[in-house]
Formats: sequence, C-alpha cells, structure tokens
Amino acid sequence: MAKLTIDVNGRSHTIDADPDMPLLYALRDDLGLNNPKFGCGLAQCGACTVLVDGEPVRSCVTPVESVQKNKIVTLAGLGQGKAHKIQDAFIAEQVPQCGFCLNGWMLTAAALLEKTPKPDDEQIKEALTGIKCRCATHMSIMRAVKRAANA
Repeated sequence: MAKLTIDVNGRSHTIDADPDMPLLYALRDDLGLNNPKFGCGLAQCGACTVLVDGEPVRSCVTPVESVQKNKIVTLAGLGQGKAHKIQDAFIAEQVPQCGFCLNGWMLTAAALLEKTPKPDDEQIKEALTGIKCRCATHMSIMRAVKRAANA
C-alpha cells in the first residue's frame, strides 16, 4: 500500500492503495463515485471511461499510480457545475435508457468535440468505436453528438 494523490473533477484526493490497483476501483471504492461503471474489466466496453488530461481512458485497466500527475474527469465532473453540451444533447435526443454505458459515449464524444468541433459521421463513428450499448441507442447517440457539435 502507498499514499497516492489523484486529481479528480478538480479536487485533489489522497488515498492509501496498491499502486497497481485499477483507477476504476479508486474512483468507486475509495472516492465513492457512482460513475464510472465496471463493465467488462477488459477495456472493451467503455463503461469505465474517464478523461485523463482530456483523453478518454478505460479506468478498469489503468493503474492508479500512472495517473497521479494527471487531471481526471468523470462524467459527474464533465460540465464543471453546469451541463456540458454533450450532456444537454443526450437529454434532448432522449438517449439514456439504462445509462450504464453513458460514461464511455459522453466522455469520448466530449473529447472528440474538443479536438474536432465539427466532426463528420465517419469521425464520430471512428472515435466511438469499441463502446458498447446493450440498449441499442446507437442512432440516438449519433444524433446527440451531431447536435452537440452544432450547439
């Protein structure tokens, strides 16, 4: 065990943890955050996605020690006190069903829109490749990303 300090949603947190422990466990177990979610545990579904210095990262396979000097943002911290345009777009398009996959979709889309403010369909599809949704809301998600890009 080691004392590790991580910056999550703009706040510094010191935890006592195994340096190799997945970031996901630190976020959920040590910090008590309800998102991100544990999905597959293999970085294949996206439910555990967070932003690390603006890049989407699968927290289930990211050692907590490796992100000590980075800024971590979860879905709860995305809007910094107000809804992010991707969150507003998901609501407007009525995307959420079960909500389990939202971390992957929204955080990855937010990162895409930061780099490419007006992505075309292919850029959106490429960025979102690998994120799974069992509710099959993929077309609504595409509409939401386009809506956010035009906001």
